[in-house]
Amino acid sequence: QVRLVESGGGLVQAGGSLRLSCAASGRIFSINAMGWYRQAPGKQRELVASITSIGSRNYADSVKGRFTISRDNAKNTVYLQMNSLKPEDTAVYYCNAVGILTTTYESDAWGQGTQVTVSS
Repeated sequence: QVRLVESGGGLVQAGGSLRLSCAASGRIFSINAMGWYRQAPGKQRELVASITSIGSRNYADSVKGRFTISRDNAKNTVYLQMNSLKPEDTAVYYCNAVGILTTTYESDAWGQGTQVTVSS
């Protein structure tokens, strides 16, 4: 069974940086796309960034120029480098993977989330 585990969240001051990691575990042949979503207090979950297996990237307008998504296909891991953080970036960040191909089936998965808090 596939599991996504996030790490790297924490407390940082405005203008600082954090790097989030998400590792997919299990007997995985490939993952079509991986991404990061976030949910701030009182707001709906929103897409932050995504990346396909061939490196095509997509970013929310609010993070363009500040965040960078990358992945290591061999390790089934996706990263989110977050620079110039703002208080409005405060949220729980969730890892997502779609088109996960295993020896048994193809599926999608979500991580349980990691808290990012940016102070003024």
